[in-house]
Amino acid sequence: MKRLKQRILDEATVIGTEILKVDNFLNHQVDVEFLTEIGAEFYKRFGQEEVTKILTIESSGIAVACMTAPFFKTPVIFAKKIESRNLVDDTYSSEVYSYTKDKSYRVHVSRNYLSAQDKVLIIDDFLANGKAVQGLIDIVNQAGARLVGVGIVIEKGFQDGGNQLRKSGVKLESLAIISVMNEQEIIFKNGDPLRGE
Repeated sequence: MKRLKQRILDEATVIGTEILKVDNFLNHQVDVEFLTEIGAEFYKRFGQEEVTKILTIESSGIAVACMTAPFFKTPVIFAKKIESRNLVDDTYSSEVYSYTKDKSYRVHVSRNYLSAQDKVLIIDDFLANGKAVQGLIDIVNQAGARLVGVGIVIEKGFQDGGNQLRKSGVKLESLAIISVMNEQEIIFKNGDPLRGE
């Protein structure tokens, strides 16, 4: 998605070689109009599939999933990271490791909202090592639902999450795949002519 790549080059901040901050349009301040374009792009890539639920993880994936859902005319479920009194025993849960926070936590989805009849599209903002997506796939499998695919806004192609998912047969669509990233430049995968100078 050319416009997304250009916004990454123009507006993102790179810290070191592994942290990409796009919080001015994607995951802190949200550019709703732009996220609608992203939702439309995911529909273009997965619209031929029958999708009954969109699944994401709190918190940064929620905005992207909510802007994608109207195209599929389907609800969004988000896996909660914190157990609360109204989400007690009757859940599917999986352990997820957060690279950014350097800790593991359990995510939960109520059994009321995911069943064996569902065809699930997972949507998230970032893919790096793939632990969050693998946790969500685990929840889909626990429910006996069918995974339609995974849509990612930005994939860090220099980390192994995307390769692992593709090797396992998951239909993965990433709108921007970064192959090299440092404080001087960002280079996108597949010989894309856009690069940071």
